[in-house]
Amino acid sequence: MRVSVVILPDARWSQARAKWLDAQRRGFSTAWTYDHLSWRSLRDGSWLGTVPLFGAVAELTTTLRFGTLVTSPNFRHPAVLAKDAMTLDDLSDGRFDLGIGAGGTGFDAAVLGADPLEPAQRAARFEEFVVALDHLLREPAASHTGDYFTVHDSRTYPGCVQRPRVPFTIAAAGPKALRVAARYGQRWVTFGPVVANSGPEDWYRVVAEQSSRLDAECELIGRDPGTIRRLVLVGLELDWPQSSVGAWDEFSGRVARMGFTDVGIHWPRPEDPALPGPPVSVFDEISSRLT
Repeated sequence: MRVSVVILPDARWSQARAKWLDAQRRGFSTAWTYDHLSWRSLRDGSWLGTVPLFGAVAELTTTLRFGTLVTSPNFRHPAVLAKDAMTLDDLSDGRFDLGIGAGGTGFDAAVLGADPLEPAQRAARFEEFVVALDHLLREPAASHTGDYFTVHDSRTYPGCVQRPRVPFTIAAAGPKALRVAARYGQRWVTFGPVVANSGPEDWYRVVAEQSSRLDAECELIGRDPGTIRRLVLVGLELDWPQSSVGAWDEFSGRVARMGFTDVGIHWPRPEDPALPGPPVSVFDEISSRLT
Protein backbone atom coordinates (compact mmCIF):
# COMPACT_ATOMS: atom_id res chain seq x y z
CA MET A 1 0.00 0.00 0.00
CA ARG A 2 1.44 3.34 -1.07
CA VAL A 3 0.71 6.30 1.20
CA SER A 4 0.49 9.79 -0.27
CA VAL A 5 -0.15 13.16 1.34
CA VAL A 6 -2.17 16.24 0.43
CA ILE A 7 -0.57 19.59 1.27
CA LEU A 8 -2.98 22.49 0.88
CA PRO A 9 -1.49 25.57 -0.88
CA ASP A 10 -2.73 27.80 1.93
CA ALA A 11 0.55 29.35 3.11
CA ARG A 12 3.24 31.53 1.61
CA TRP A 13 6.09 29.63 0.01
CA SER A 14 8.52 30.80 2.69
CA GLN A 15 6.41 28.83 5.18
CA ALA A 16 5.25 25.97 2.95
CA ARG A 17 8.56 24.88 1.42
CA ALA A 18 9.56 23.04 4.61
CA LYS A 19 6.44 20.83 4.37
CA TRP A 20 7.30 19.74 0.84
CA LEU A 21 10.84 18.87 1.85
CA ASP A 22 9.50 17.05 4.90
CA ALA A 23 7.06 15.08 2.74
CA GLN A 24 10.04 13.85 0.74
CA ARG A 25 12.04 13.06 3.88
CA ARG A 26 9.14 11.13 5.41
CA GLY A 27 8.89 8.89 2.35
CA PHE A 28 5.40 9.66 1.02
CA SER A 29 4.91 8.13 -2.43
CA THR A 30 3.32 11.30 -3.81
CA ALA A 31 2.51 14.75 -2.46
CA TRP A 32 -0.66 16.27 -3.90
CA THR A 33 -2.32 19.64 -3.76
CA TYR A 34 -5.74 20.92 -4.79
CA ASP A 35 -5.90 22.89 -8.03
CA HIS A 36 -8.47 25.55 -7.16
CA LEU A 37 -8.56 29.32 -7.41
CA SER A 38 -10.19 29.37 -4.00
CA TRP A 39 -11.55 26.61 -1.80
CA ARG A 40 -14.39 26.23 0.67
CA SER A 41 -13.98 28.06 3.98
CA LEU A 42 -10.47 29.19 2.97
CA ARG A 43 -11.76 31.33 0.09
CA ASP A 44 -10.73 34.62 1.70
CA GLY A 45 -7.42 33.35 3.07
CA SER A 46 -4.02 32.57 1.59
CA TRP A 47 -4.17 30.25 -1.44
CA LEU A 48 -1.37 29.91 -3.98
CA GLY A 49 -1.64 29.02 -7.67
CA THR A 50 -0.88 25.37 -8.32
CA VAL A 51 1.21 25.51 -11.50
CA PRO A 52 3.80 28.06 -10.31
CA LEU A 53 3.84 26.39 -6.90
CA PHE A 54 4.73 23.09 -8.54
CA GLY A 55 7.54 24.76 -10.45
CA ALA A 56 9.08 25.58 -7.06
CA VAL A 57 8.36 22.05 -5.77
CA ALA A 58 10.05 20.51 -8.82
CA GLU A 59 13.20 22.54 -8.17
CA LEU A 60 13.17 22.02 -4.39
CA THR A 61 12.71 18.23 -4.31
CA THR A 62 14.68 15.43 -5.92
CA THR A 63 12.75 12.17 -5.44
CA LEU A 64 9.23 13.17 -4.40
CA ARG A 65 6.44 12.65 -6.91
CA PHE A 66 3.82 15.41 -6.88
CA GLY A 67 0.57 16.18 -8.61
CA THR A 68 -2.84 17.81 -8.77
CA LEU A 69 -5.71 16.25 -6.85
CA VAL A 70 -7.43 17.39 -8.94
CA THR A 71 -7.42 19.90 -11.76
CA SER A 72 -10.65 20.48 -13.67
CA PRO A 73 -12.16 22.20 -16.71
CA ASN A 74 -13.87 24.75 -14.46
CA PHE A 75 -11.07 27.19 -15.26
CA ARG A 76 -8.46 25.18 -17.19
CA HIS A 77 -8.20 24.87 -20.96
CA PRO A 78 -6.67 21.61 -22.24
CA ALA A 79 -4.14 23.27 -24.56
CA VAL A 80 -2.70 25.46 -21.79
CA LEU A 81 -2.86 22.69 -19.20
CA ALA A 82 -1.10 20.26 -21.52
CA LYS A 83 1.77 22.71 -21.98
CA ASP A 84 1.97 23.30 -18.21
CA ALA A 85 1.87 19.56 -17.41
CA MET A 86 4.58 18.81 -19.97
CA THR A 87 6.74 21.58 -18.50
CA LEU A 88 6.30 20.39 -14.90
CA ASP A 89 7.18 16.87 -16.01
CA ASP A 90 10.34 18.23 -17.59
CA LEU A 91 11.29 20.40 -14.59
CA SER A 92 10.96 17.40 -12.26
CA ASP A 93 12.58 14.88 -14.61
CA GLY A 94 9.42 12.80 -14.76
CA ARG A 95 7.96 13.11 -11.25
CA PHE A 96 4.66 14.81 -12.10
CA ASP A 97 1.20 13.19 -11.91
CA LEU A 98 -1.84 14.90 -13.44
CA GLY A 99 -4.95 14.36 -11.36
CA ILE A 100 -8.13 15.31 -13.23
CA GLY A 101 -11.75 15.75 -12.15
CA ALA A 102 -15.01 17.04 -13.57
CA GLY A 103 -15.17 20.17 -11.42
CA GLY A 104 -17.95 21.02 -9.01
CA THR A 105 -20.37 23.93 -8.75
CA GLY A 106 -18.45 26.13 -6.31
CA PHE A 107 -16.38 29.27 -6.69
CA ASP A 108 -14.14 27.92 -9.44
CA ALA A 109 -17.12 27.16 -11.66
CA ALA A 110 -18.39 30.75 -11.53
CA VAL A 111 -15.23 32.84 -11.37
CA LEU A 112 -14.85 33.19 -15.17
CA GLY A 113 -18.50 34.11 -15.65
CA ALA A 114 -19.61 30.87 -17.31
CA ASP A 115 -23.24 29.79 -17.14
CA PRO A 116 -23.88 26.96 -14.66
CA LEU A 117 -23.78 23.48 -16.16
CA GLU A 118 -26.18 20.65 -15.47
CA PRO A 119 -24.63 17.41 -14.17
CA ALA A 120 -24.90 15.74 -17.58
CA GLN A 121 -23.12 18.70 -19.19
CA ARG A 122 -20.34 18.60 -16.60
CA ALA A 123 -19.87 14.88 -17.29
CA ALA A 124 -19.70 15.46 -21.05
CA ARG A 125 -17.27 18.36 -20.63
CA PHE A 126 -15.10 16.23 -18.35
CA GLU A 127 -14.86 13.41 -20.86
CA GLU A 128 -13.95 15.83 -23.65
CA PHE A 129 -11.38 17.52 -21.39
CA VAL A 130 -9.63 14.20 -20.68
CA VAL A 131 -9.77 13.08 -24.31
CA ALA A 132 -8.21 16.36 -25.46
CA LEU A 133 -5.49 16.21 -22.79
CA ASP A 134 -4.64 12.65 -23.71
CA HIS A 135 -4.22 13.62 -27.36
CA LEU A 136 -2.31 16.84 -26.68
CA LEU A 137 0.15 15.16 -24.30
CA ARG A 138 0.83 12.21 -26.57
CA GLU A 139 1.29 14.14 -29.81
CA PRO A 140 3.74 17.03 -30.35
CA ALA A 141 1.29 18.69 -32.76
CA ALA A 142 -2.45 18.25 -32.25
CA SER A 143 -5.84 19.84 -32.77
CA HIS A 144 -9.21 19.24 -31.14
CA THR A 145 -12.73 20.34 -31.97
CA GLY A 146 -15.52 19.51 -29.55
CA ASP A 147 -18.61 20.86 -27.86
CA TYR A 148 -16.66 22.57 -25.08
CA PHE A 149 -13.07 23.07 -26.28
CA THR A 150 -11.32 23.97 -29.50
CA VAL A 151 -7.57 23.62 -30.10
CA HIS A 152 -5.99 24.68 -33.39
CA ASP A 153 -2.66 23.07 -34.24
CA SER A 154 -1.21 23.18 -30.73
CA ARG A 155 2.41 22.26 -29.97
CA THR A 156 3.77 20.43 -26.94
CA TYR A 157 7.46 20.10 -27.77
CA PRO A 158 9.69 18.59 -26.43
CA GLY A 159 7.01 16.29 -25.03
CA CYS A 160 6.71 14.56 -21.69
CA VAL A 161 9.63 12.89 -19.97
CA GLN A 162 7.27 10.09 -18.94
CA ARG A 163 6.05 8.16 -21.95
CA PRO A 164 3.70 8.11 -23.68
CA ARG A 165 2.57 11.01 -21.45
CA VAL A 166 2.33 12.02 -17.80
CA PRO A 167 0.13 9.55 -15.88
CA PHE A 168 -3.49 10.50 -15.28
CA THR A 169 -5.16 10.06 -11.89
CA ILE A 170 -8.88 10.29 -12.64
CA ALA A 171 -11.36 11.30 -9.93
CA ALA A 172 -14.62 9.46 -10.53
CA ALA A 173 -17.71 8.37 -8.63
CA GLY A 174 -20.54 8.07 -11.16
CA PRO A 175 -20.83 5.69 -14.13
CA LYS A 176 -19.81 8.18 -16.83
CA ALA A 177 -16.71 9.38 -14.98
CA LEU A 178 -15.72 5.81 -14.10
CA ARG A 179 -15.92 5.00 -17.82
CA VAL A 180 -13.41 7.80 -18.45
CA ALA A 181 -11.17 6.49 -15.66
CA ALA A 182 -11.24 2.98 -17.12
CA ARG A 183 -10.21 4.19 -20.56
CA TYR A 184 -7.66 6.90 -19.74
CA GLY A 185 -6.56 6.57 -16.12
CA GLN A 186 -3.36 5.07 -14.82
CA ARG A 187 -4.91 5.55 -11.38
CA TRP A 188 -8.44 6.13 -10.09
CA VAL A 189 -9.12 8.25 -7.00
CA THR A 190 -12.23 8.39 -4.83
CA PHE A 191 -13.02 10.08 -1.54
CA GLY A 192 -16.05 7.90 -0.99
CA PRO A 193 -19.68 9.02 -0.68
CA VAL A 194 -20.62 12.57 -1.58
CA VAL A 195 -22.43 12.91 1.76
CA ALA A 196 -20.01 14.18 4.39
CA ASN A 197 -19.35 12.22 7.57
CA SER A 198 -20.75 8.94 6.32
CA GLY A 199 -20.54 6.14 8.85
CA PRO A 200 -17.89 3.48 8.23
CA GLU A 201 -20.14 0.75 6.82
CA ASP A 202 -21.97 3.12 4.47
CA TRP A 203 -18.62 4.50 3.36
CA TYR A 204 -17.16 1.06 2.63
CA ARG A 205 -20.31 -0.02 0.82
CA VAL A 206 -20.31 2.99 -1.53
CA VAL A 207 -16.59 2.70 -2.27
CA ALA A 208 -16.91 -1.03 -2.96
CA GLU A 209 -19.75 -0.30 -5.41
CA GLN A 210 -17.64 2.32 -7.16
CA SER A 211 -14.71 -0.07 -7.44
CA SER A 212 -16.94 -2.81 -8.85
CA ARG A 213 -18.31 -0.41 -11.47
CA LEU A 214 -14.76 0.49 -12.44
CA ASP A 215 -13.98 -3.22 -12.87
CA ALA A 216 -17.00 -3.58 -15.13
CA GLU A 217 -16.04 -0.56 -17.24
CA CYS A 218 -12.52 -1.94 -17.67
CA GLU A 219 -13.86 -5.30 -18.76
CA LEU A 220 -16.18 -3.67 -21.32
CA ILE A 221 -13.18 -2.21 -23.16
CA GLY A 222 -10.96 -5.26 -22.72
CA ARG A 223 -8.72 -3.74 -20.05
CA ASP A 224 -7.45 -5.80 -17.15
CA PRO A 225 -8.91 -4.06 -14.04
CA GLY A 226 -5.67 -4.85 -12.22
CA THR A 227 -3.74 -2.46 -14.46
CA ILE A 228 -5.28 0.66 -12.91
CA ARG A 229 -4.06 1.76 -9.50
CA ARG A 230 -6.72 2.74 -6.96
CA LEU A 231 -6.32 5.61 -4.51
CA VAL A 232 -8.70 6.33 -1.67
CA LEU A 233 -8.44 9.84 -0.23
CA VAL A 234 -9.30 10.37 3.42
CA GLY A 235 -10.98 13.79 3.60
CA LEU A 236 -10.03 16.41 6.14
CA GLU A 237 -13.44 16.06 7.75
CA LEU A 238 -13.57 12.23 7.71
CA ASP A 239 -12.57 11.65 11.31
CA TRP A 240 -13.13 7.94 11.95
CA PRO A 241 -10.34 6.44 9.77
CA GLN A 242 -7.68 8.76 11.18
CA SER A 243 -8.73 9.25 14.78
CA SER A 244 -6.00 6.91 16.04
CA VAL A 245 -3.20 4.72 14.74
CA GLY A 246 -5.33 1.65 15.35
CA ALA A 247 -8.23 3.10 13.37
CA TRP A 248 -5.86 3.91 10.52
CA ASP A 249 -4.41 0.40 10.49
CA GLU A 250 -7.88 -1.13 10.40
CA PHE A 251 -8.95 1.24 7.60
CA SER A 252 -5.79 0.68 5.52
CA GLY A 253 -6.07 -3.07 5.86
CA ARG A 254 -9.70 -3.12 4.84
CA VAL A 255 -9.27 -0.93 1.74
CA ALA A 256 -6.24 -3.02 0.74
CA ARG A 257 -8.42 -6.13 0.87
CA MET A 258 -10.92 -4.25 -1.35
CA GLY A 259 -8.22 -3.87 -3.99
CA PHE A 260 -6.91 -0.38 -3.29
CA THR A 261 -3.23 0.17 -3.94
CA ASP A 262 -2.88 3.71 -2.54
CA VAL A 263 -4.27 5.72 0.35
CA GLY A 264 -4.03 9.48 0.80
CA ILE A 265 -3.95 11.49 4.00
CA HIS A 266 -3.84 15.26 4.54
CA TRP A 267 -1.09 17.13 6.26
CA PRO A 268 -2.48 17.98 9.73
CA ARG A 269 -4.14 21.37 10.18
CA PRO A 270 -4.68 21.58 13.95
CA GLU A 271 -5.09 25.35 13.73
CA ASP A 272 -8.40 24.92 11.84
CA PRO A 273 -11.15 23.24 13.91
CA ALA A 274 -13.41 22.97 10.84
CA LEU A 275 -10.86 21.12 8.66
CA PRO A 276 -8.22 19.71 11.02
CA GLY A 277 -7.24 16.47 9.27
CA PRO A 278 -5.48 13.78 11.32
CA PRO A 279 -4.04 14.41 14.78
CA VAL A 280 -0.36 15.27 14.54
CA SER A 281 0.62 12.22 16.62
CA VAL A 282 -1.28 9.88 14.27
CA PHE A 283 0.21 11.52 11.19
CA ASP A 284 3.71 11.23 12.61
CA GLU A 285 3.28 7.55 13.43
CA ILE A 286 1.85 6.76 9.98
CA SER A 287 4.69 8.52 8.19
CA SER A 288 7.36 7.05 10.48
CA ARG A 289 6.61 3.63 8.95
CA LEU A 290 7.26 4.74 5.37
CA THR A 291 11.06 4.86 5.42
